[in-house]
Amino acid sequence: MTYSIKATSLANKAGEIQIKQSQITFGTTFQSSETLANPAELFLAAFSACMLKNVERFSAMMNFSYTKASVEVQATRLEHPPRMDQINYELTLYSNDDRLNVPLLKKNIEKHGTIYNTIEQSCAIIGTIKTTANV
Repeated sequence: MTYSIKATSLANKAGEIQIKQSQITFGTTFQSSETLANPAELFLAAFSACMLKNVERFSAMMNFSYTKASVEVQATRLEHPPRMDQINYELTLYSNDDRLNVPLLKKNIEKHGTIYNTIEQSCAIIGTIKTTANV
C-alpha cells in the first residue's frame, strides 16, 4: 500500500495540504502560530486519527458498539535534536456495551496502528483507554 499527498506554501503565507478531496491549512509563519496547526500538531493529529480509525475498525471485528470516541494527546518535545520524546494519550469510548474488551482493544490499537507503530519506533507512547456510559 502506498500513500500520496501534496503540500504547498507561499512565502509569508500559510501552507496547505491536499489529501484526496480534503484540504488542510497549516501555519508556517510566526503570525499564524496562534491560529493554525503547526507541523508538530499535525503529526499528533495523524496519531489521533490512526487511533480513532482503529476504534471503528475493531468495533466491527470485536463486535462491540459505541456512540463516540475521543482522544486527548499531549507530547513532550526535545530541543537537541528537535524531536518528540514522549506522547501521552487518553482515549475515551462512550459505550454501554458489555462486549467491549478494553485491554484487547488497547492491544489491537497498539499492534495494528500504522502511525502508532511508526511513532513507537522513535518515541515513548503512554496511554489509557477509559469508557463512559452513553448519555
